[in-house]
Amino acid sequence: MTIKDEKLYIVMVGLPSQGKSTIAYRLQDIFKKNDIPTMIYNNGELRRRYAPTETWMSEFYNPENTEAVDLRKHFALMNIQRAKAYLRNRGMVAILDATNVSRSRRQLIEEHLQDHPILYIECINNDEDIVDLSIRHKVRSPEFGSLTQEQAVAEFKKRIDYYRLIYNPLHVERNYILMDSLHNRIVNEQIEDQLPLYSRIRDCLVTDVVKSLYLIRHTESMYNVEDRIGGDPDLTERGREQARALGRFFRKKRLAYIFTSEKKRTIQTAEAIRAEQEDCEIVPLREFNEINAGICEGMTYDEIQRFKPDIHSARKANKYTYAYPGGEGYATMKERIKIGIKKAFFLNQKPDNIMIIGHRAVNRMILSHFLYRREDDVPYIYVPQDKVYHIVATQDRKVFELKKYA
Repeated sequence: MTIKDEKLYIVMVGLPSQGKSTIAYRLQDIFKKNDIPTMIYNNGELRRRYAPTETWMSEFYNPENTEAVDLRKHFALMNIQRAKAYLRNRGMVAILDATNVSRSRRQLIEEHLQDHPILYIECINNDEDIVDLSIRHKVRSPEFGSLTQEQAVAEFKKRIDYYRLIYNPLHVERNYILMDSLHNRIVNEQIEDQLPLYSRIRDCLVTDVVKSLYLIRHTESMYNVEDRIGGDPDLTERGREQARALGRFFRKKRLAYIFTSEKKRTIQTAEAIRAEQEDCEIVPLREFNEINAGICEGMTYDEIQRFKPDIHSARKANKYTYAYPGGEGYATMKERIKIGIKKAFFLNQKPDNIMIIGHRAVNRMILSHFLYRREDDVPYIYVPQDKVYHIVATQDRKVFELKKYA
C-alpha cells in the first residue's frame, strides 16, 4: 500500500441532530492520539463566519431558494478544497462534517476528491426525545440570540424539514457505513475498496468512548437519614452543603451537561454544581430514575423485614434478579440504564467531561456497564455519597478512580 493509499476522506451524512459531529470528534480524537494527523471541515462553521445573511432562518435551507443553495454549495466547495489541500500535505484523514444528504452533493464531493478513497458514514437516530434535547442545545448558540428558545426550535425543526425534502440515503456509494448513532450500532455497510484504518474506524463507531466521566450519587436526602427507599425527598441541609462542596470541587472542570434523574435529590445536587459553571445545562433523564420499589416505596429496610418478610427473604436470596411487587429490580433496570448512558454520550458532543448524578442502585448499574462485574455482585458495588467515581474508557486507556471531594 502506497502513502497515497493510506490517506482517507471521511464524509458524514445525515439530518441535523443525528450525531454526525459527535462521531467526527470521536474519530479525530482517536486518530490524533495514535499520531494520525486528522482535521474536521465543518460547513456550518464557514456559513456562520462568512455568510452575508442570517443563516439561522429556515428559509436559508429551502431547496427552492436558489441564491442560498448556491451559497451553501460555495461553502461546501471551500471545505472540499481545504480537505484536499490538507491530504496533499501532512494530513492523513480529512473529515467533511455536514449534512451531505443529497446525491448531488455527494457527486460534487466525488468529482473533486478522486485522489484518495472516500468513506461515507450516515447517521440515524429515531429517538425523538434525544433529538429534541439536541436541538435545544444547538439553538443556545449565538446565531439564535435574537430569538426566543421556542422560536429558535421552530426555525431549526423547519430547517430539518427542508433537508428531508432532498434526503437521499446512501445506496450507490462505493464505501459506506449506515449506523444508529444513539446505540453505536452499525445497521448496514458496503465496502468495495481496501480502506486504510477501516478496522480502527469500525471499532471506534461501535464502542462507548468515555474520555472523562464523573459519576456521582446524589448527596444526603431526607430519606437517607430515615433509611427509607425510593420516593422523591429533598436534600437535607447537610446534603445541600455536600452539593456546594461538589460545586467547588468541579469549579475548574468544564461541564457542558449534568445528567440527572427526574428526582429532586439529584437535580438539587446538580444545581449547586451548575452554579459554579459558566455555561452548563442540567438534563434530567427518566432512564436514571432510582429503582422502583413498588409496594415498598417509602418504607425502611427494617419495616420491610418486619412487615413484608416474604419480600425481604426473596430479595435477599437473589438481589440482582428480584423485582419488587409492582416495581422493578436490578435486572429489569438494565436496559433503561443502558439507554440513559447512550443518551448522555450522544448529547455530550465533544469528548469532554461528562457528569451523571444518579442514585445508589442506578450508579451500581452504570458502573457495571464499565466494570463487567458478575450479576450477583452488582447490587453490592460500593457507591458512597462523599466520593466521586472518575471513569475513562477509550480504545487505548481504562481508568477507574474513586475520589473524595470534601
